[in-house]
Amino acid sequence: MPQFLQPLRFTGATILRDGEMQKRSLAIAEGRITRGRLPEVDLTGYLILPGIIDLHGDAFERHIAPRPTAPFEMAMGLAATDRDAAANGVTTAWLAQSWSWEGGHRGPDHAEALLDALADHAPRTLTDLRVQIRCETHMVDTGPRLIAAVRRHGVNYVVFNNHLDEAAEMARTRPARLHHWAEQAGRTPQEHLALVTAARARSPEVPRHLCRLADAFDEMGVIYGSHDDPDGETRERFSMIGARIAEFPTTRRAAAAAKAMNDPVLMGAPNVVRGGSQSGGVSATQLIAQGLCDALVSDYYYPALSHAAWRLVDLGLKTLPQAWAMISETPAAILRLPDRGRLDVGRRADLCVLNARTRAVEMTIAGGRLSYLAGEAAHRFAQRIHALDMAAE
Repeated sequence: MPQFLQPLRFTGATILRDGEMQKRSLAIAEGRITRGRLPEVDLTGYLILPGIIDLHGDAFERHIAPRPTAPFEMAMGLAATDRDAAANGVTTAWLAQSWSWEGGHRGPDHAEALLDALADHAPRTLTDLRVQIRCETHMVDTGPRLIAAVRRHGVNYVVFNNHLDEAAEMARTRPARLHHWAEQAGRTPQEHLALVTAARARSPEVPRHLCRLADAFDEMGVIYGSHDDPDGETRERFSMIGARIAEFPTTRRAAAAAKAMNDPVLMGAPNVVRGGSQSGGVSATQLIAQGLCDALVSDYYYPALSHAAWRLVDLGLKTLPQAWAMISETPAAILRLPDRGRLDVGRRADLCVLNARTRAVEMTIAGGRLSYLAGEAAHRFAQRIHALDMAAE
């Protein structure tokens, strides 16, 4: 188990506290934010912000299988994911793993293998890595298996999605892309479409299947939502069974329906940074400007999280405290994590330290453990720790 940093006080930095940027010090000890006179590290010229909380990211897939035909051991991929997240200021992250008729790295077997691997690797991670299950709605026969896996591994976040219509449309309009999709799953396009047809035949069974899952999730305290809602009617149906989180609504109507029902809306940070959706969905920036987006997630690229916050500031849509809340305080509230998301005394020492001039993440502290250190911050930190060690001798 990685060790806590020795008790320290960071001075000279500008800190996000109580919804505003303040010039003050911040102390940590035994993994928590604390008070008291402690050895100091000068961070003049830096911003100290709450650690980023990422509710949905699938960048881990590229660490486990950099190429579709070149997978590596899951432990190696999870270690790389841990480092990637930490280097971008992330202190808590949900790995978005599919539970799908597609099979392969998106199938139930792979999902359970990932859950087992993370359980084994968790004592060695610095980032708090968790798994979000993305459950395809038509996986009717696997309901009991999914419930058992969620219970066994303590999974606390599930989203429902349905990619069957997308696959059928792709077969009609973009056959080359369908061929690539099928190839990634290790089958021919014809075999892939046969799975789609078989799954769609179970449509009459889906409503009761989802209700059974919802009942089980409620009993276990699992938070659940839906992914890629195309319209308000779809969002309303999911909300009615308790799937209250709207993740990546693809239209303004779906996002507006979610907000009308007080359901939190999550959008991808890459959408903000790139100026639009790579899949043709609604612009996250436009939703934010209209008050229809609550939080941002990494989606497929951890660096986009902090960059998206700064882009919102530069566009004049949010102040830095407001923008940063979309990747820290608000995600913590959505997933009911009262011990993180704010730099309050007694909470977990989850810190993201940015160079105020370059805006680069130079230090990340996750649960009081140093998970990333680089740049000028590394020099200052090393000098101070050396001085403390010399004094102790």
